[in-house]
Amino acid sequence: MNGMAERTSLIIGEDGISKLRGASVIQVGCGAVGGYSLEGLVRAGVGRIRVVDHDVFSESNLNRQILATMDSVGRTKVKVACERVRSINPDIEIEGMDVLVNEDTVAEILSGDYDVVVDAIDTLRCKVELLRKVSELGIRTFSSMGAALHLDTQAVRVAPLVKTKVCPLAASVRKALRDCDTSMITAVYSEEAPLVKPQERDDHGKSVLGSLPTVPAVFGMTLANETIKYILDRE
Repeated sequence: MNGMAERTSLIIGEDGISKLRGASVIQVGCGAVGGYSLEGLVRAGVGRIRVVDHDVFSESNLNRQILATMDSVGRTKVKVACERVRSINPDIEIEGMDVLVNEDTVAEILSGDYDVVVDAIDTLRCKVELLRKVSELGIRTFSSMGAALHLDTQAVRVAPLVKTKVCPLAASVRKALRDCDTSMITAVYSEEAPLVKPQERDDHGKSVLGSLPTVPAVFGMTLANETIKYILDRE
């Protein structure tokens, strides 16, 4: 057993370490929430991860994204993510896909024999495309709802997607997927009402949302924790 697994093994045992090492996860999105969930999965010892994102780091990411540094500004998120993952665990099997999630790419993104999908997408259209496909394929998925516009980390909840409440993004996702069997999707969301309404949009027409570093970090680590527990509990 290597030194990285020493403390983890004290709580989950060598069998748990083996389960994590043998597990495979598709991490979609590695920004504010996804960067932290990826961090948790890698440090826990998950053996194979595919990271998917189609964005580059900007200075506006520095306040809340664990992968964002001055050195990473202007670089692709996937490349930076893979470099960090290898710097933590050189033995991990890591694959980066610099693609946008849409109807044309989602099948390729979900291809291969993976155990779990972690969804940290912050765009409704892309999130719905991914969750619709995982529903069709029956892949166990842990999905982040809206982490921005919140201050209360104690309001973060975990529930089946169909049982989420308060969160506007979750409501929109449920509506878009009302014709799907979403029983394999667990959501991480907040029961704190959004503090303000979006006022600005970026050059692509996407809403610019206020966010602290703390709440997205809790969302991301909760996604990782739920994924880890699922892997450990599987027969």
